Amino acid sequence: MSSAAAPTVGWRAPEVMQELPSLRLLVAEVEVAREGSLTGVSPPDIQRRLRERSSRFRGARAVSIRLEPVPAAYRVFFRHIGLDPDVVRTPIEAAVLERMLRGGFPTGGLLADALLIALTDTGVPVWALASETLDGPPGIRESVEGEPLGGGRDARALPAGRLVVADSRHALAVLFEEPARAHAPRSGTRAVTLFAVQVAGVPTLFAEEALWSAASALEAP
Repeated sequence: MSSAAAPTVGWRAPEVMQELPSLRLLVAEVEVAREGSLTGVSPPDIQRRLRERSSRFRGARAVSIRLEPVPAAYRVFFRHIGLDPDVVRTPIEAAVLERMLRGGFPTGGLLADALLIALTDTGVPVWALASETLDGPPGIRESVEGEPLGGGRDARALPAGRLVVADSRHALAVLFEEPARAHAPRSGTRAVTLFAVQVAGVPTLFAEEALWSAASALEAP
């Protein structure tokens, strides 16, 4: 995978393995090679790549994206865990809706754009954590009643039984939501931990490709 470390499979708590055997977390460590801020304005080549991808999601394809195999797999999984994908949109559907409303994929800075490129390339969502804030490799478990989301002072308390991405100490993110602020990469972060969520019906190759796409966008051109 480019200059990033080869992806590994994150751990899963026993209850997750039993109830959701096809749910996997693929993880890759990346050293950011591009100069400048991760949250600042994207370089011209990244903005150009976003424009190119905007042209792929027009008209009929934008409307029917949910019927494609990978997006459809995430819709099925959302329903399986009690989420209505017509209310809580899957990541690719949310991105395409934003593109339709704005007339193109909006740029959100280097890191956000890299993750969006990966999502639109593959349909597989990828998120990023600041590696220096982690205590061990990330995996998936259920939350404990009242535990904080992240290690920050403003961390909100979680209810029991939510699927979360976690390290050995903290719940880092609710599954399919943005990471807790205390663990999100900042402007000067140079080492990031990327993770992709793979569900039943999504080939491993697609999840690995999503990680590669995000990692390559963070490298020097």
